[in-house]
Amino acid sequence: MVQEIYIIDDDDSSIVIFRELFKNDPDYKFISVKTEQIDIALKNIPSLIVINEDAIDRNVVELCKKIRKDEDNTITPVIVVSSKDSKDHRVKILQESVEYYIKKPVDEEYLYYTVKNLNRLLSSNRRVSPLTGLPGNVQIHAELKKRITNKQPFSVLYLDLDNFKAYNDVYGFLKGDEIIEFTADMITKLVHSNELENTFVGHIGGDDFVAIVPGTNCEKLCQSLVAYFDEHVKKFFTEEDLEKGYIEVANRRGIIEKFPLTSLSIGVVMADVGRFHNILEIGEIGAQVKHAAKSVMGSCYAVDKRN
Repeated sequence: MVQEIYIIDDDDSSIVIFRELFKNDPDYKFISVKTEQIDIALKNIPSLIVINEDAIDRNVVELCKKIRKDEDNTITPVIVVSSKDSKDHRVKILQESVEYYIKKPVDEEYLYYTVKNLNRLLSSNRRVSPLTGLPGNVQIHAELKKRITNKQPFSVLYLDLDNFKAYNDVYGFLKGDEIIEFTADMITKLVHSNELENTFVGHIGGDDFVAIVPGTNCEKLCQSLVAYFDEHVKKFFTEEDLEKGYIEVANRRGIIEKFPLTSLSIGVVMADVGRFHNILEIGEIGAQVKHAAKSVMGSCYAVDKRN
């Protein structure tokens, strides 16, 4: 996943340095931002913000406060690079929850690894699911808000497993975790394909996932997800259950019930420009269309195309 890093300076003196430093790191994208553009830039939720204090004509402490007060960037790390060596000045900046204050002249190698390590740490912390390593609800909501704000068409895929509880009851939680991991890997692999850019995959929790892709033509992706799942999920069942086509589970009364093998349901919400004003509206439609998909036996997808 490409890390977008904003370099805030008003004379473009820093962006050239960073692009040269990271010329062999394709996963890092540096964007120059003028202080007058900061309100617009923050809506895109960068991975990291670097402020060149010497190259702005705005109070850096106030600028840091503004970044931290933005609800979508409360955890976005900030590095301030400055020639000022006053201890009081450094402390005032750090009091605004700025991660690093680097004094000029800057050792380029030191700067390089500071940025790399900070992004690595943030990536680890944002992976709230220790099982799948995927972003959780905080990042999912932020990503949806960003897409709405940017006014570009996108699609949201809500994915979950059918009859997963029955599988856990028969095969145990460890095997259930293996199916969750398999599903996460499959979604990530197919969504982050070479054909798609600017994609996002998140883990809502349990057997529920979400994928966000650009545009509103994602039926080919849904077909690939369903086909891949049905072909490879077989390895998680015994030959006997595969041959029967169902598993047997005793309910609370001790009565044996039959459940179909675990399948994948996908509910797709097409977010044309202007259709949605907030993420709650998307979630409401998503719940409806996913319910429609789950009402069909076996793996399938349903697409909401209403205006």
